[in-house]
Order: sequence, then structure tokens, then C-alpha cells
Amino acid sequence: MSRVSELSHNYNQIKTSVSALSPTTRLVCVSKYKPASDIQAVYDLGQRHFGENYVQELMEKVANLPQEIQWHFIGSLQSNKCAQLAKNIPNLWVETVDGEKKAKKLNDAREQSEYKDKAPVHVFVQVNTSGESQKSGLDPEDVSKVVDYIIKECPQLKLAGLMTIGSIEQSKASEENKDFATLVQIRDSIEQAFDITGLELSMGMSSDFEEAIKQGSTNVRIGSTIFGGRMTKEEAKTA
Repeated sequence: MSRVSELSHNYNQIKTSVSALSPTTRLVCVSKYKPASDIQAVYDLGQRHFGENYVQELMEKVANLPQEIQWHFIGSLQSNKCAQLAKNIPNLWVETVDGEKKAKKLNDAREQSEYKDKAPVHVFVQVNTSGESQKSGLDPEDVSKVVDYIIKECPQLKLAGLMTIGSIEQSKASEENKDFATLVQIRDSIEQAFDITGLELSMGMSSDFEEAIKQGSTNVRIGSTIFGGRMTKEEAKTA
């Protein structure tokens, strides 16, 4: 019960903070390396959107947790894992699409699944707004091409919006986060170019979600502030 109380306290604090800044911003609770019991406890509080970084871990949790959960894949997306995700998870959001090839693999796998035409895969196009070489994501000038491909060639995908992971330097900035501002500008230009509205912005994590929401984020990914510190990947393997 002490763990449930801890999770309840942490979750309610974050949920209150997010709602106070924007009642419409979606909270995604990032649960990688956390047991299914932790997710169930937060689910029981009313949370429905959870984020995972690794395909195998996600698949195991899908099999053991309520079907109503909306699963957000937020890890680095490998081409050879796209089919496993799109074929088997009905309520799937992929926040790390960074090219036409991966979009096609997700779309083709959904075409062959039982969820064809029933539950599209919601996708965010990941953008490397900080220009850091170690970061995944498209260069800003390449975003339009991938968006065009998803809209025209991927009927089993629903373009939810754009996603970025800001630099650590910008997350600590006392003024406007330039990485978030860049994503807002790209979103605006995409909406104008394609004559669409309502594209979401997935930006902001535990350390910078408040500033992200102030700059227009509609989807924040928060893990450690709710679930506590995580094991390393190596520790998780032996747990």
C-alpha cells in the first residue's frame, strides 16, 4: 500500500500541475523499467496514456494490462520492430517516426493486422530541433517531405503531430526554450503548407514540461517524477 500511496501522491501532483497550465494537454506517464503493478496503480487513478521505450517490454505489458490503455512508443524506432508494434497493439501511438521507410513499415503492418481500418496508428514525426548529432529525428527542412508521405501514402496512420526532445541546455534556460520554439514554427509552417489544422506538439519531460506547456505543448512525457528513479538497462536485465 505504501507504493500505491507514493504513486498516487506523485501522479496527482503532476496531473494537477499539468492541468493548471493547460487543461487540454495530455499527460503521458513514462513507465519503462517499471513493473506492471505500478502501471496498474496509476491506471486505477484514471490515467490512460503510458509511454514505453522498448518494444519487447511494451509487448509484455500490453499482454498483462487493461486493453483500454493508450500505449505511446517513445523510444528509438528501429525498422525491424515496426511490424511487431503495428500488428499487435490496437491503441498505439508512435512518437518517433523519423523517415518515410519507417512510416511505410508501420502502415503496411497495420494493413495486415486485425485492426486495419478500425484503429489507425497515431504517429508523431520526430524533429531534431537542437541539431545535436547524438539525437534522433529529422532535420527541420526534411519534415515536410515525410509529412506529405504519411498523408498521401499511409492510410493506416493518423498524423497526430510533431515531437522533439529539447537539449539539456535549453531545458535549463530561464527564458524561452529555443528548441520548443523551433518546433512551434515548423508546426505552423506545415499546417499552412498542407492546409490542415490541429497538429499536436509533443514536447516536454519531467525537467521542462512546464515551459513546454507554456510554449504550446499538447502532449508531455513524464516518468521519473511520477514513478521515481529508474534502473539502468543493464540492471533491468538482471532484475
